[in-house]
Amino acid sequence: MQQIGVIGAGSFGTAIADLISDNAEVLLYSRQTKIVQQINETHQHFGIQLSENVRATDDLEEMAKRCQLLFGIVPSVNFREMIRSLSPYLRPYHILIHGTKGFDTVDIDLYNPDLKTISRRQVYSMSEVILQESSVLRVGCLSGPNLASEILAGQPTATVVASRFREVIKIAEKVLNSRRFHVFGSYDLLGAELAGALKNGIAIGAGILHGMGMGKNIQALLITRGLNEMIHFGKGLGAESSAFLGTAGIGDLVATASSQDSRNFIFGKRLGQGETMEDILKTMPELAEGVRTLKIMKLLADAQKIRVPITQMLYSIIYEGFEKEKALNYLMKYPYGVDVDFL
Repeated sequence: MQQIGVIGAGSFGTAIADLISDNAEVLLYSRQTKIVQQINETHQHFGIQLSENVRATDDLEEMAKRCQLLFGIVPSVNFREMIRSLSPYLRPYHILIHGTKGFDTVDIDLYNPDLKTISRRQVYSMSEVILQESSVLRVGCLSGPNLASEILAGQPTATVVASRFREVIKIAEKVLNSRRFHVFGSYDLLGAELAGALKNGIAIGAGILHGMGMGKNIQALLITRGLNEMIHFGKGLGAESSAFLGTAGIGDLVATASSQDSRNFIFGKRLGQGETMEDILKTMPELAEGVRTLKIMKLLADAQKIRVPITQMLYSIIYEGFEKEKALNYLMKYPYGVDVDFL
């Protein structure tokens, strides 16, 4: 484990590479030759001075040959393609931990107007994609309140590494733990993946409220009821509710739904201020995963008859042009039952 691979030189991938460089040499993969040259020549990326322990490459074969432990951190919409490209060089001895917070829907056109529902069998977590497309057996997930800008600024935080294999958790702790970063281990892989993905939609909703000029009371209510929906949704997909009540769940939700450094929160804020989805997506430097996740959540909820009024309203606002004020009024009048109904 003298060299650790990180696939994806976006802000989060770069942040993880910078963290690992405290403990080991890092090989950072980017498809863009200019970024590779910049990192290798200046050791700078996103305006951050990187450690001399970080070297960049655009060669996936080199990544697999040099690194037994790999962290895959690319957007969910590109994740399967990345694994397919990497797969010829992977062997069962590799360990692959992903940090992608979203879902894969292979061979499904999510934007087909005739698509009304999708089943659980058509939606995959990133660990499921790895197992389907490669010979890797030891798989893990990196999840938690990990805002990349704060990590790159050297601020302290924690994360959850989930895996069915104890050795995956232990090796992640070894390469990631430092004075500014703490790793919690979990064996609930699906729960950690669902928590990391589902909170992005709620973060968009919190951003919309902020953009509309609403205060912390209503944002806190949205986050609380949003957590409730995440738990019911997770149960419907086979996860335990406990996964959503820890660092990977409520911890990540609070950070993502309240920070100006969160892409999902900023997307929602700009939407709340009156910008269109198309204009926002054109001008955002990195993808807001929650936009795609909300579509998947809505279609899955319809198929499985899961009651998720916040998700339904956010979907209507983003994809159907429903008025934000009417959506808020609907949610305020929604006949919720007891405050806590998931324990």
